[in-house]
Amino acid sequence: MAKCDICGKGVQFGHNVSHSNRKTNTLWKPNVKKIRVIEEKQVVRKHVCTRCIRSGKVQKAV
Repeated sequence: MAKCDICGKGVQFGHNVSHSNRKTNTLWKPNVKKIRVIEEKQVVRKHVCTRCIRSGKVQKAV
């Protein structure tokens, strides 16, 4: 599984709970994209979640 290289966001585990209160295991994956990022005057590829992209924590390479 990919993890965000900026904030460390990864998979979360939990239960789906039905109307009859039966619980089944499930997992939620983060919305992680592999993008080209400018880091220390170099272009590198990183796994970054969309929240970090949108909030401006990384500078995308064009």
